[in-house]
Amino acid sequence: MDINGASAIVTGGASGIGAASARMLAARGAKVVIADLQEEAGNALADEIGGAFAKVDVTNTDDLISAVEMAKSMGPVRVLVNSAGIGWAQRTIGRDGTLESAANLDAFKKVIAINLIGSFDAIRIAATAMSTADPLEHGERGAIVNIASVAAFDGQIGQASYSASKGGVVGMTLPIARDLSAAGIRVNTVAPGLIDTPIYGEGEGSEAFKENLQKGVLFPKRLGDPEQLASMVLECVTNSYMNAETIRVDGGIRMPPK
Repeated sequence: MDINGASAIVTGGASGIGAASARMLAARGAKVVIADLQEEAGNALADEIGGAFAKVDVTNTDDLISAVEMAKSMGPVRVLVNSAGIGWAQRTIGRDGTLESAANLDAFKKVIAINLIGSFDAIRIAATAMSTADPLEHGERGAIVNIASVAAFDGQIGQASYSASKGGVVGMTLPIARDLSAAGIRVNTVAPGLIDTPIYGEGEGSEAFKENLQKGVLFPKRLGDPEQLASMVLECVTNSYMNAETIRVDGGIRMPPK
């Protein structure tokens, strides 16, 4: 799919995998809306790539609508990358046998609200805009790429909420692709492994932590680069025969229980 002159929305686009994806989409000629809560980083990236920044909380439908409307003003909406997300870890029950020490239900709901419901809300809003665009060759109107995680398959101890949210993203990929096929919109999901993003922090402690993490990677024995994930995102966008798939990009890692 040719995205030159089209508009794209990248949620969570101000940093990490989202930022790398935004840069690659812009390099292909797309006009990218960085939809994120990080105003300073988002505006800086938008200036760098000739796009625009929209302050977006993905749990707020009005924010998502505004971002899509901004994208529509820049060109036909062809692309959505759902990269916004948070992590959380807590065991299901505590060690003292009291309900007070059990997992925080509000925290569980928050992870689901951002990672899963926010992704679906962005899809339904952006896909509605895509469905009104003129079709390209073979009837194609757009492409959606979700960012899940290998935790959808290999969830570790304490990752119930995160794995549930990312497993939900994987689980909805096929039915949504089937829903949107009539409108000429493709849907794929990329499931990253351990990627070197700002989530791990900076400094000696952070480097030591990452050094330990990468021991489980099959090959190459290191954390992945955001650009390596972004290249798969771009392939899912531009390869018109990629549809309804979830692709692990993880160096062959299979996460242990802890």
